[in-house]
Amino acid sequence: METTTDKSVGFFHPSGALYRFTILIFVSSLTFGSYFAYDIVSAIAPSLVEELGASRGFIGTFFTMYSIGAIVAVLFGGVLIDKLGTRKASISFSILILIGVVIVWMAKSVPVFFIGRILFGAGSEPLIVAQSTILARWFKNKELALSFGIALTVSRLGSLFAFNTGELITGHFGGFRYALFAAVICCIISLLANIVYIIMDRRGERVLQLKAGSEEKFQIKDIKEFKPTFWYVSLLCVTFYSAIFPFTNLSTDFFVDKWGIARYAEATGGFLTKVFNNLLHMFSTAGGISSIIIFASMILAPFAGRMVDKIGKRATLMIIGSLLMIPSHLVMGITKIYPVIPMVVLGAAFVLVPAAMWPSVPLIVRKERVGTAFGLMTAIQLVGLGLFPFLNGILRDITQSYTSSMLMFTSLGFFGLIFAILLKRADAKEGGRLEGVEKQKSPE
Repeated sequence: METTTDKSVGFFHPSGALYRFTILIFVSSLTFGSYFAYDIVSAIAPSLVEELGASRGFIGTFFTMYSIGAIVAVLFGGVLIDKLGTRKASISFSILILIGVVIVWMAKSVPVFFIGRILFGAGSEPLIVAQSTILARWFKNKELALSFGIALTVSRLGSLFAFNTGELITGHFGGFRYALFAAVICCIISLLANIVYIIMDRRGERVLQLKAGSEEKFQIKDIKEFKPTFWYVSLLCVTFYSAIFPFTNLSTDFFVDKWGIARYAEATGGFLTKVFNNLLHMFSTAGGISSIIIFASMILAPFAGRMVDKIGKRATLMIIGSLLMIPSHLVMGITKIYPVIPMVVLGAAFVLVPAAMWPSVPLIVRKERVGTAFGLMTAIQLVGLGLFPFLNGILRDITQSYTSSMLMFTSLGFFGLIFAILLKRADAKEGGRLEGVEKQKSPE
């Protein structure tokens, strides 16, 4: 194995921090396009309701179709990552994502819309699993939580732009399909980033003599080796994300419907000027307020990740984040208080829980099972992400308000809090690794 003192390689050595953080930029960009494409439907929900004459239940079904495609694909994808390595798996997922968003963009009928979303989901969620596995490979025992935080920031930049430009693109260019085409462009950008990652990872693997994939053959029965901490993390994952993403799926419509908040900020000038103006007025537009939790996590996730690397306390931070979620949903559901403050609090929860949760997985499963563990955990998460958008839309159509939906999301916060507390107890019995500080290792 070569070392950092090998002069023939030069300063840009794969074992060095510069190389590691350069590859992080491209790995973080893998999911930028898919995050934009996922949330663009939420951002333009009011226009979809009007232009397609669709119900809110129909909009929720868009996300259910996404989850249907993703659940089986994630389980298979995790095994594929462990067996074939991240390069071949990730490029396959990126291509599948692009095919799905192109179909959605060009769809002329509801069945074709749904086929596109199923294919998109089948590529998008396994790519997130692959991204997590890549980060664990390059950053474990170094800056693992920080790397997850930076990746979340770049990925959620896609969501931020979707929420703050979706209705603007629709209004400026004259139809929702232009917003769907923007999703295609973003996914092409992510595909190009994947190609660069593959080139850099191949060089790193050659120089550092890294393994391309797991040498062990995965069998379903091996799941029984996962400890209670893994299962509590997974249950917290499904309840937490089911109270976040299915809520944001229709939150733009919620803010228009309940508070009469503008869809986008009026402005004169060219399209880019309007985009900039919309971002400046984030707190006064429905899409902008929806993106507050995304914006908070995007800005603060790297700092939260660095904090987790330094202090540990992962289970404790998950308890605090779960606790913050409960009053946020409750206040928006049963009061007329302007939603900015509750959304800021919800954003704080969305910073703390993921920053502590995802980097916990490599600490509680064997390295040969990291891809499978991420895949299984994401598949469990997707059950909630498939069910609750549909329930959210149906409850809105039946009750003609979002009050019942918000009470549903509040109850999910309570369950998440219970699982976080149980996680901390289980971690203490297993040695307290989640609460401890992971020792840093020097590059080999």
